[in-house]
Amino acid sequence: MDHKTALARIPADVAATLNTRQNRAGLFHLAGHMAMICVTGIWIGLKAPLWPLVLPVHGILLTFLFTLEHETTHQTPFASAKLCDWVGRLCGVVLLLPFEWFRYFHLAHHRHTNDPEKDPELLSGGKPDTWRAYLLNVSGFGYWTKLPRQLWVNATGQACAPYIPDRAKPRLQREARVMLGLYALAALSLLVTPLLFWIWVLPMLLGQPFLRLYLLAEHSRCAFVANMLENTRTTYTNRFLRFIAWNMPFHAEHHAAPQVPFHQLPALNAHLRDVLAQTADGYAAYTRDSLSQLGAKT
Repeated sequence: MDHKTALARIPADVAATLNTRQNRAGLFHLAGHMAMICVTGIWIGLKAPLWPLVLPVHGILLTFLFTLEHETTHQTPFASAKLCDWVGRLCGVVLLLPFEWFRYFHLAHHRHTNDPEKDPELLSGGKPDTWRAYLLNVSGFGYWTKLPRQLWVNATGQACAPYIPDRAKPRLQREARVMLGLYALAALSLLVTPLLFWIWVLPMLLGQPFLRLYLLAEHSRCAFVANMLENTRTTYTNRFLRFIAWNMPFHAEHHAAPQVPFHQLPALNAHLRDVLAQTADGYAAYTRDSLSQLGAKT
């Protein structure tokens, strides 16, 4: 069964409820995520007991803002489109991931999920199938080398990809220039105080490998077909990870119906659970299985 057929079985009134966006759920979730970031950030800033051990935790909370920025490209976390856009832009500044550019990149990924010839996620590096590629991916090396280049390309007006319309290029250029200006100010602040290094730069470096491991489970070793129930994996995990990932572990559900807001994905899973072709019982289990597949490759 493909995802369109599976979705068509859901009663119209239930589907309408699943598709309803609201500010309340998004703002409540955002408040919880930001509260955790503030607590760990203050802990580090004050150098409270065991503060070095909090650095990777803080980094994970920061890097998983990626899942929120990802959701804002669909304008689903909040009922207000403007609120989605501004939250997405702010996350983009934290993550070095320009929101306007990423929206086009990510929506192209949804149109061509796991298509080796058209999916920009695959075309920008693919999924690692050797130990060397795997370790480079998980280290975050590709992330920290590709995104600064992309920012510079956007800032100089040279952004060029099939998924970027010409009308969007001035907007991408303005966004990149603003971001580069903010990063220049951040760099200058380090001459006065190392605070941003401890509560942003270093934690981001430490947290990125955890995000990379999480993201690998979404489509790696899934079929190169158009059916979202086969080309995307749902990973069943604990409440904490579901929370900081904005319910994106229900990833097959998200790809099958990207208009469904994050807070309704567990309910959508109840309707699709029996027809999901790709699932994993936790990220540790997925990672062990994935590494076993790499074992025979060089």
